[in-house]
Amino acid sequence: MSQISQLQSMDAATRRKEARTVIASSYLGSTIEYYDFLLYATAAAVVFPKVFFSGMDDWVGVVAAYGTFAAGYVARPLGGVIFGHFGDKLGRKGMLIVSMLVMGLASALIGLVPDASVAGPWGAVLLVVLRVFQGIAVGGEWGGAALMALEHSESGKRGFAASFVNAGAPSGAVLGTLIMGVFSALPNSQFLAWGWRVPFLLSFALLAVGMFVRLKVSESPIFKAAIEQERAARNADNRAARPVIPILQVLRRPKTLIFTMLAGAAGFALQVVLATFAVTFAVSKGADRQGVLYAFAGASFISIAFVILGGRLSDKLGRRPVMIGGLVLFIAYLVPMFQLLSSNNVFLIFIAFTVGLMIHSTLFGPLAAFVSEQFGTTSRYTGASLGYQLATLLGAGFTPGIVAQIFKDSGQNTGSVVFYLAAMSVVSIIFILLTRESKNNDLQALRP
Repeated sequence: MSQISQLQSMDAATRRKEARTVIASSYLGSTIEYYDFLLYATAAAVVFPKVFFSGMDDWVGVVAAYGTFAAGYVARPLGGVIFGHFGDKLGRKGMLIVSMLVMGLASALIGLVPDASVAGPWGAVLLVVLRVFQGIAVGGEWGGAALMALEHSESGKRGFAASFVNAGAPSGAVLGTLIMGVFSALPNSQFLAWGWRVPFLLSFALLAVGMFVRLKVSESPIFKAAIEQERAARNADNRAARPVIPILQVLRRPKTLIFTMLAGAAGFALQVVLATFAVTFAVSKGADRQGVLYAFAGASFISIAFVILGGRLSDKLGRRPVMIGGLVLFIAYLVPMFQLLSSNNVFLIFIAFTVGLMIHSTLFGPLAAFVSEQFGTTSRYTGASLGYQLATLLGAGFTPGIVAQIFKDSGQNTGSVVFYLAAMSVVSIIFILLTRESKNNDLQALRP
């Protein structure tokens, strides 16, 4: 009996229980991975300019710190290709375990990097190296987690199931920002000397929890069935079923890869601006650093439900209408958002983050399913990971540095930042419209 047949032969309650277990595992694993990855974003906004780039003009130090932040995004497509290849050949589960191990170790080691007063420029070099390993790990993590949730879920609920993986991003942001906020209450000298390091060192404990959960989940039945089909076809000497390299399958259809990359780019740009530049901007206007961090954490917590709601809506309305609606609303919100952030009032800053993240979530919720459904089973891990991670590189990797530079060069005028983000959003809207609706795609197809 094939893996799909075995799954179908289960009673409905057993199938739902299996799906819930996998979705919960994907959510928890994604939360831990994004805790590690986005904790770096918070540190880049409030710590690294002073610890590793001291002696510079304030905004020059911020741009330099965001440069190290970008290194992780540059590495994410590489992680997508590496983990995607083995995930499409050997299975989703094993690659998720390896990616979590790499992320946990790299993040913990960031907490041990000596500052500029001890190591000079080598501290920043070590920071970049570890950030690259973070990027490789999260590049492999997302695809595996999304596919495990997607390929275990029932038809008509894939957007909802996969949205839990993307809900791990705000969940990780909440956890990381809260813990960093607790230590930011220390006297400034102590916080910059050692306080900021503790949240990174806690990655060891989170790694242990994540590994325990990941080891208990089952492999994707759709992936197993695809492997069985290819093996049977090869045994029958079917030329069309000769094994191929997953990345070559993806690159034979570059249009799909390019369109999904550009469709998702603006969502990541808006997300990372809220996590980095918006925090720095609000603090630079006189707001209390800890208050701003807690405001962002509270808003991120609220947004978790809206990420899942966005995924659920996309099952009903389609991925494209929900994503385009989120982008249009965010363009309209950019000007009032920066007005609220500059208010020097923590409550108004909280409102700014909350509304921004709620709108963003309607785009972010369907994105996991939208990207993954564009590719066939035997190249889905590679294709989805590469498309998604190229979108993060294009949209998020350099955006904090670009936005900070634009802001600095314009005499700290937010109008130029608004224009840049709105232009990126329009580009993504165009490519979402050009990409096919995917909510009814057959996931069991070996080729798209």
